[in-house]
Amino acid sequence: NLINLFRCVRDKPNKLKYKLQYVLNSREDFNWIVSLHKRGLFPKFCDIDRAAKFYQLIRYSYAASLDSFACQPHSMWSDFPQIDMAARRLQKVVIENRDFEKLIRQYDRPVSFFYCDPPYVDTEDYYSNITFGRGGHERLRDTLLSVQGKFLLSYNDHPLVWEMYDRPGIYIERVTRLNNMKQRYDGGAQFPELFVSNYDQSERIRVLPEQLSFAS
Repeated sequence: NLINLFRCVRDKPNKLKYKLQYVLNSREDFNWIVSLHKRGLFPKFCDIDRAAKFYQLIRYSYAASLDSFACQPHSMWSDFPQIDMAARRLQKVVIENRDFEKLIRQYDRPVSFFYCDPPYVDTEDYYSNITFGRGGHERLRDTLLSVQGKFLLSYNDHPLVWEMYDRPGIYIERVTRLNNMKQRYDGGAQFPELFVSNYDQSERIRVLPEQLSFAS
């Protein structure tokens, strides 16, 4: 669903905006779309209808959880400039949906830069449609430790992460970010994270001019 959304944003932004311009911020409509999503019926819709329904779930759910109505006022029209901006940014981007190890091996070059955002340790059950676990974390580590290019990895501050990446030439930095869930009732709440890389993070590598997010 996420891959389909980004493809529609890239290739058919005007059609997507047309589908979104008169949707209702309604609990009843939201619960109906949730039921379609949980029954696995999204793939039965055309790509634009599927993308629009998934976008509604993201925008109208609490903390982009996809299943809990946020009860917050939000106009889809206010998102249209962001959709246009994302469409321009994605024009030369290849969008894939494959196993991370195959993708990293395929695109690895000395000039490659990989940013990875895996399921955080002990939160894997949050992702109902994937199986990750410790084996997945270790496979990601082994894949990244052998790349020719550079990588940056974001994780929760967990002892397992420190243990797995305690290797020569690996840098770990403690950082914090806004906690999207808590800040709604605790303004400015921070969440501790780790940045793991195979380069000195004091020498920043600028990849994007800005970050585009559909879940903020």
